[in-house]
Amino acid sequence: MSRLSYFVKRAVRIDWKRMRETTKTLEKRSGKSHAWLMRDMLDCALKYNAGYVDYKIAEMYKLNDAQRKTVITRGISNNIVRRMNDKAYWHFFDDKTQFNQLFSAYIHRKWLLINADTDPAALADITEGNTQLIGKPLEGSSGQGILKFTEEDWKDGAEAFKQLLLDKGIGILEEMVVQHHDMAALCPTSVNTCRIATLLGDKQQGIVYAFLRIGNGKVMDNVDCGGMAARIDLDSGMLKTVGADKQGNTYEKHPMTGTPIVGFTIPYWEEAKKMCLEAAQKVPQMRFVAWDVAITEDGPTFIEGNSFPSHAIPQFAAHYPDGIGILPEFEKFIDL
Repeated sequence: MSRLSYFVKRAVRIDWKRMRETTKTLEKRSGKSHAWLMRDMLDCALKYNAGYVDYKIAEMYKLNDAQRKTVITRGISNNIVRRMNDKAYWHFFDDKTQFNQLFSAYIHRKWLLINADTDPAALADITEGNTQLIGKPLEGSSGQGILKFTEEDWKDGAEAFKQLLLDKGIGILEEMVVQHHDMAALCPTSVNTCRIATLLGDKQQGIVYAFLRIGNGKVMDNVDCGGMAARIDLDSGMLKTVGADKQGNTYEKHPMTGTPIVGFTIPYWEEAKKMCLEAAQKVPQMRFVAWDVAITEDGPTFIEGNSFPSHAIPQFAAHYPDGIGILPEFEKFIDL
């Protein structure tokens, strides 16, 4: 899809109200006029396939043309996914039960498909010995529809609990992941997961980027649910950047726990990388996958894999203080 056709397609769908609100926010941050920002956003949309959210998150109003060319905007990200991932194979990642079955060697927890045919005895079995369980829709992203259930929810028996799950739109029920104590020290309210993106490129294969997603008081660590992210050094597993959220706030220490973010090292980092690199070969038709990895006391485990990796986290301005974005990392793997 050409840049112009992509721009026209996005312009038809754009949320003009949210765009105006974003522009007002950026007026205060940048000191630029409304007219200047609107003109510059339009320029970035035409040249770099950047939406207004891209423009805000990457703080493109601060960047020159050479720097802007290194940002992974929505349009560029979409093109990479279309090139790398055969849609006929997305179902292995989009359906959480199919993912759990295919990658069962890396998923160390009980889980159960929830539908009208779910055996109440199986449901009773998964509740046995657990005080909390996580329910998710079969498909979805950004943490939408994920709910925590407790003993109170199944005290009236498996049949009543099954109906509750169906009423809530839950498609899969899983045991809770208990994260490593170091990971919990960052934020104990959520399982803080590593987003590790593998790329089976024409030039080379491997990990193109990794970020740690950290919660900020909610059950989910997702940035769309108020969480933050910090970039992981691929060699050492150390966080070399501040935590940053989608609103542009930055944190050297976690605001709830006071645990330092910069300098924090991911436990079992080598094992986490090895797991993702092995898993990336199981469906070679899916060449660009972002894996969500939890770190437990016993090592890494998958939460899920993403067939259409979000481009938001890899372009937070706080992670690129020199203004050079992440596209040069992609160019080590593929031609853009």
